[in-house]
Amino acid sequence: MKSTPISSRERIVTIDIIRGFALLGIFLVNMPAFHSPAFLVRSPDYTGLDQWLDLLFQMFVQTKFYTIFSFLFGLGFYIFMSRAEQKGLKINRLFLRRLFALLLFGALHLVFLWFGDILHTYALTGFLLLLFYKRKPKTLLIWAFSLLLVFHAMVSAQFLVPASKLEAFTTESSQEDAGKLAEYVDMYENATYIEWVSYRLQTEMGMILANIPFTIITVLAMFLFGLYAGKIGVFKPDSPHLSMIKKIWLTTLVLSIPLVALLAIYKLNIIDVGVYQQNAVYLFTSLSGITLCFFYMSSLTLLLRRDFWQKLLRPLGYTGQMALTNYLLQTFISVGIFLGLNYYGKVSLAEGTLICLVTYAGQTLFSYYWMRNFRFGPFEWLWRTMTYGYIQPMKKEERLAG
Repeated sequence: MKSTPISSRERIVTIDIIRGFALLGIFLVNMPAFHSPAFLVRSPDYTGLDQWLDLLFQMFVQTKFYTIFSFLFGLGFYIFMSRAEQKGLKINRLFLRRLFALLLFGALHLVFLWFGDILHTYALTGFLLLLFYKRKPKTLLIWAFSLLLVFHAMVSAQFLVPASKLEAFTTESSQEDAGKLAEYVDMYENATYIEWVSYRLQTEMGMILANIPFTIITVLAMFLFGLYAGKIGVFKPDSPHLSMIKKIWLTTLVLSIPLVALLAIYKLNIIDVGVYQQNAVYLFTSLSGITLCFFYMSSLTLLLRRDFWQKLLRPLGYTGQMALTNYLLQTFISVGIFLGLNYYGKVSLAEGTLICLVTYAGQTLFSYYWMRNFRFGPFEWLWRTMTYGYIQPMKKEERLAG
């Protein structure tokens, strides 16, 4: 029996809209890495408007959206697996093909276009997710919270390192990055494509690969929260979990206020802890990323119960339906603008943000017209074709008149 992708009638609009919202947040976070040497300059010295924009991003955007995307991946995993299981298919084999296809996309994206790819991490973490499909919802929550506890304990352990040793390490690392900066920018601005890819493989790839085990911890935690939501049916149209969603909304709001406030205090150096300053900023950025992630999702879920908000935010759903295509398009467009048109290192944070918003608006319009005529985005179609092992029908069926 052939398995087929989920039909448009079976889609949950709320999930598509949340995914489209997350895609915008991810683009806002990624944009500085497209137009500036963020790989080496991790704490740019912004001034004026850019300084305040950077603060707002740190407080309300940074780490708040890849967590949403990760949650939705876990939720999508449950929908995919449960649907295939209902059809009596070999669910593990089918999902493994899906993961290997995603890993291929991620590897190509990472090697040939951009160091910030997240797809390869999702694919690798997805293999671990297979271990949890049959586990009880309570077990999933225990694992998810435990992983987050381990991750933030590791981050907090840096405060136990003697200040002199941490300062020596930070100074050495900063000097090393500063020594590479001129060469790095020159390669991004002037190298041929082949030279650029070769340089990136030597300069960026080692650190990216070394960071994967660390990144997988939080990604898997969010996958498990999404799998939990799928198992208990949080996003079903007739979901009985409205009161739980309201409690999550209130709890995460209450938790987010002090976390974001502390983040701003450390970011603005109102409290100065010396060499530990950046560690404090990172810790509160990560913690607020978890709480605001759930606050944003629960807020949208509650709002979208009303027809007015469904109609107003529906355009985000079209970009969400084509999330893989739009995510990759953001790289193609950004690399084309900043490297192809030689604007790399020549735009401010505010200008980059404006480019991001205009590009996303264009993607929304493109997604709307594309989804009127086709069942999937181009890369979604390719992903599904590779997953199911046969060419998927692309065009929507003609609507019956009358």
